Amino acid sequence: MYNHLPFANFDTAMNLENEFGEGKWDDFGGTSPLIAVFKSFHSLNPEIEKIINEQTFPVRFAKNKHIASPLKRNRYIYLILQGAVHGYIKMGNEKITTWIAIENELAGTIRNLWTDEASEEYIESIDPVLAIAIPHSMSRQLYQQFTIANYVGRKMTEIYFRSASERAFISRLSTAKKRYERYLLTYSYLVDRVPLKYIASFLNMRLETLSRIRATLQKKDGKI
Repeated sequence: MYNHLPFANFDTAMNLENEFGEGKWDDFGGTSPLIAVFKSFHSLNPEIEKIINEQTFPVRFAKNKHIASPLKRNRYIYLILQGAVHGYIKMGNEKITTWIAIENELAGTIRNLWTDEASEEYIESIDPVLAIAIPHSMSRQLYQQFTIANYVGRKMTEIYFRSASERAFISRLSTAKKRYERYLLTYSYLVDRVPLKYIASFLNMRLETLSRIRATLQKKDGKI
């Protein structure tokens, strides 16, 4: 399923909306999956659904490909349907993971969410990704024209504000062990979902440190 959808890289993703005809949603039950996400917060009118169907589009990214970059203005936020991505910043030659997103989550450069401003953030696929591209211009249009869209946007922003607050809290914990233990409470679903190197980077520790902490906790719990 979806194998016929073209792979993209950052340079070509911007043009993919022009490569899909009326059948772009044939593999998705006839409508953009974003509509179901919006409807989980509030019912929509036909005009909103029409705009979403017309302006969003499916896209695939191969493993370890940039979805967004400071080198290009980011024009989209992505609804991840399959795969995982991470946001990171560069410190010299080192990539520092700032967040991780998987299926049914939105991925966008946080510093310029829903804007066209430049950002220092990168978004990179961890494994092959199938996503729905959501133009920032469409989001602004919906906000300007429909009260419902503002309500949905607020509810979605609340979710991601709480997530950002949790990430900030974890980063303030004084020891690597405490950061990982908190991570297990909040992001347990990611522990076996993405490679440990991304989790270690997110928690500001070396991979060897994370492996040692995990081994100690597993031994304590009688798992090894």
